[in-house]
Formats: sequence, structure tokens, C-alpha cells
Amino acid sequence: MNLVPYLVKRFLRFDKEQPFIFLSALLAFVGIALGVMVLLVAMALMTGFDSEFKKKLFVMNYPLTILPKFYGSVDDSLLIDLEMKYPNMKFSPYVSSSIIARNGSRVEGGYLFGVNFEAEKEVNKIVAKAIKGLEFKKFEVLVGHELYKEFYLKKDEKITYIFTQMEPGGLSITPKLKRFRVQGSFESGLSAYDKAFSYTTLESLQKILHIPANQYDGIHVFSKEPKSDIIKLKDTLPDSISVKGWWEDNANFYAALELEKRSLFIVLMLIILIASVNIISSLLMTVMNRRSEIALLLSLGASKKEIKKVFLYLGIVIGIGGIFTGVLLGLSGIWILSNFDIVTLPKDVYPTSKLALELKTLDFLSIVFGAFFIVILSALYPAKKASEVDILTVLRNE
Repeated sequence: MNLVPYLVKRFLRFDKEQPFIFLSALLAFVGIALGVMVLLVAMALMTGFDSEFKKKLFVMNYPLTILPKFYGSVDDSLLIDLEMKYPNMKFSPYVSSSIIARNGSRVEGGYLFGVNFEAEKEVNKIVAKAIKGLEFKKFEVLVGHELYKEFYLKKDEKITYIFTQMEPGGLSITPKLKRFRVQGSFESGLSAYDKAFSYTTLESLQKILHIPANQYDGIHVFSKEPKSDIIKLKDTLPDSISVKGWWEDNANFYAALELEKRSLFIVLMLIILIASVNIISSLLMTVMNRRSEIALLLSLGASKKEIKKVFLYLGIVIGIGGIFTGVLLGLSGIWILSNFDIVTLPKDVYPTSKLALELKTLDFLSIVFGAFFIVILSALYPAKKASEVDILTVLRNE
């Protein structure tokens, strides 16, 4: 009963006569450890950045948005009806217009939203944070932080918006212009939004666009369970009105992130696969070097099953040791990168200036079990060859 563990320990020892066998096993151990470590850190990075992007896009795109299929179908009566039917959701009506912001010689394209700030802060925490202590009157605006910096704006300074809506002026048609007073700025963490989005009062934009006070371009909706609530809204809203979720606007983007994550997992798993080749070569060299001992053991009554177990366990010990070491190194690396500012990122390019790391349990288990599966497969062939040693031929040659 003690033969298998005894032989495993004996074959794992350093052999002065055949040092390359031990070196090959050591390289396999190191290769698997490094492969697991790199996989853990890489998957944590991918998941972390994926989550950061989703958080930023979720905030600025809103969980759900109600839109009219025909002009005038989103109005006060619909808003009141929705607020009564769904008290668990928050609703913020809005009107919007594409604009060109101008300050001196600087211009920037974007969108201007007319909102009820009291309702908007219930559905958008970025706006809620930005308007603390501020009161907005007609033709006062909240701009993105990037635009605020780029235009060198200050509080109470005026900024000009050029609207795409045209109006007659003398003998020609000219775009509509209006100057707004800057009351503050918001920072979402994504420079594209911070440069393009601006917010003013509903009354201001409705007056400029000649929209009746009881009509809106849409309604922003906050929901804790948007994927289930969207079904409820679709069942109750009339055919003239549609509703869409934030994930529908960015479906291709998230599909690309998921594909990139899977591709990275497969590519990095090849590191472990390459390291497993060292396990095969190490075990095969051990089999060739120990042929006489294997033959003698078989002749003395050891079963082929026991010999097979010895080399199978040898591969598993090397592999599990590498996996365990890789897990320790990987988790340590994730902790160090999360808690110390070793790497800083340009905030205008990435959604965060720090490395975003998040290791999901499913990713962790996939890496560990995937590596273990590769180790098992690597040890099977050498174990099979060891059990097939021809006793008579080997002992005759000896």
C-alpha cells in the first residue's frame, strides 16, 4: 500500500547522475506557476476594466429610456401614469438637441439636455453630485468637466450654443444661437461624455426649440432591475412608445469585450499547455532512466496499475505544486496592484487612472480546473508507457 507514495517521493529527488531530468521537472513546475499567475492577473485586469466601462456607461446612458415613436406621444399624462404604476422606479423627463458649443475661438460638438434637475438627480448620481448646493434658473447650464477645462470656463461665465434647428433671418436661414450662464461642471470619468454632454432646465430648452411645456423627447428611468422592469414597461406602454435598456445601446461594445476576454484566456492557457510539455518530457526521461527499476518492480510483484499510478501521481504533484504556487503569486500580484499605485493610466483614455482589478470566482475556477485538466492529460501518456515496460527485454539487456 505504501509502494506508490514511496516511489513518487524517490523519483522526485534530485539525481546527481541525471540532473537534466530534475531540471526538466523544475522548468515544468515554474512554467505552470507563471502561466497560472499571468492568467489570474490578466483575467482580473480584463474583468476590472470591463466593470469600470459598464459602470461609467451605465451612469451616463441610464438603465432605461422611454422614447416616442411619434412626435408628442411622451407627455405629462404618460409621466404621471408611469409614476403611479411603478413607484419602485424613478422617472426624469427630458428634451434634447445636438449643439455646437463655442467660447471665443474654441468650438466643440455635443448634446444639450433640458431636464428637471430635481428629478434628474434621482436617476443620475453624477448630476446629483455636481448640482449639490446649486440652483438653476432659465438659460443656466451644467457642463462636462472636460469642456469646462478645454474652454477655460468659470462659474457665471457665459457660453454660446449653436443649435442645429434653423430659423429665418433676413434674406437667409441661419442656425439658432443662445448664450447660457455656466453654473458648474460634472465629471463622469469618461472624457467623451464630459466633453459632449451639457444640462440645462426643461423650460429653457423647450422655449428655444418651441416644444410645448407638457411634451418631452423622452424619459430617463432608474431601475434596480432594468432587465426585468423593461419587460413590464413594454407590456404596459402603448404602441406609439418604445423603451430600451442601456445594454442595447452598447451591445456590440460589450460583445467585443467578452470576445477579447475569451481570446485572452485561450491564448494565455497555451502558456500552461507549453509548460505541460515539460511534464511529458520529464516523465518520459524518468521512465527511460528507470526502466530497469520498473522491470525489477514488476518482476517482484508490483502491478502495472501501481506503476501507472506512480508516474501519474508524479505529474500531478508537479502540476498541482505549480498551480498552487501560481495561485499564490497571482493573488499576491492582484493585491499589490490594487493597493499600491505602481501603474497609473491616462484618465482621458481609460475610465480610471488606477488599474481596475476584479477576479470573479468563475474565472478563478476556470483557470485552476483548466490547468489541472491539462496536467492530468500530460501525465497520462508517460504513465501508460511506464506500465508497458517489457520485463524480459529490459532484464535481459541489464
